[in-house]
Amino acid sequence: MPEISLLSESDLRGLLTLDRDIIACVADAFEALATKPVVMPPILHLEIADANGEIDVKTAYVPGLDRLAMKMSPGFFDNPKIGLPSLNGLMVVFSSKTGLVEAILLDNGYLTDLRTAAAGGVAADTLARQDATKVGIVGAGVQARLQLQAISLVRPLERALVWARDGGNAEACAQEMTDALGVPVHMAEDIGKLTAESDIVVTTTPANRPLIEAAQLHPGLTVIAMGSDAPYKNEIAPAALTAADGYFCDRLSQVRLVGELHHAIDAGAVDAHADFPELGQVIAGQKPGRADDTQCLLCDLTGTGVQDTAIAALAVARARTAGAGTRFTS
Repeated sequence: MPEISLLSESDLRGLLTLDRDIIACVADAFEALATKPVVMPPILHLEIADANGEIDVKTAYVPGLDRLAMKMSPGFFDNPKIGLPSLNGLMVVFSSKTGLVEAILLDNGYLTDLRTAAAGGVAADTLARQDATKVGIVGAGVQARLQLQAISLVRPLERALVWARDGGNAEACAQEMTDALGVPVHMAEDIGKLTAESDIVVTTTPANRPLIEAAQLHPGLTVIAMGSDAPYKNEIAPAALTAADGYFCDRLSQVRLVGELHHAIDAGAVDAHADFPELGQVIAGQKPGRADDTQCLLCDLTGTGVQDTAIAALAVARARTAGAGTRFTS
């Protein structure tokens, strides 16, 4: 039997950081969805209401990649009350030729954090105005920080605003990112001010009620919604989807079930069978993206298994080259 690589979060942090290579990896994954016969089943979503928890399973086979990943992502949101993290998880990597397990990635969600941030960077690079320099981040957690970092890799960031329900968290995030990026990042007192003063707005929360309203949109704005990855999550008001000049998503069949589009359909604001362009189709040149600098665009990203397979395959390839991790035979 072939060897299996066991890679810890520490191993993976030594192999991958958020950079242009990771953004390119995820951009290729988006394009693969539009140009290759990718096999990507619907998300398996298991809710455990008694423990305020959920587990999501995502996977995809991408022709041309030697490996495919199956990712399991638990989120148990009362854990901090007992001194445990809310999120963790792992990926199992299989050979796409033999089906044999090649690696177990005990990343505790680190690779998901990276690929999610990179997806935001890809969306900004594809849809935002070329002269976009001001960014607003809704949320102040790990993903908020990573989204700001990702956008700084694709646009010449000059200033950023951060809003969170807890002002102390927003202030801490703003100070940390000012130091990390070398550009002024400030706390916003409200989301209206944040959107009005931003060229790009990224929402990164687990909100179950809209945070961005149609009245807050303005010409030239790009809104990238990251948080609505379960049916009950909702960051963008349904009316905002119809008020925007263009709506884009990562996987149309998926956002009809769990994304911001899902809520717009339920509210009767959008027809359930309406067709919208996927980000990969824009990257591949199959569908138009931004037509001019006055358009207000909205991108709905729910996270896809193809992104998990892409970043897991990259991690294993780098680990094999570096001799990282622990190897054993089953």
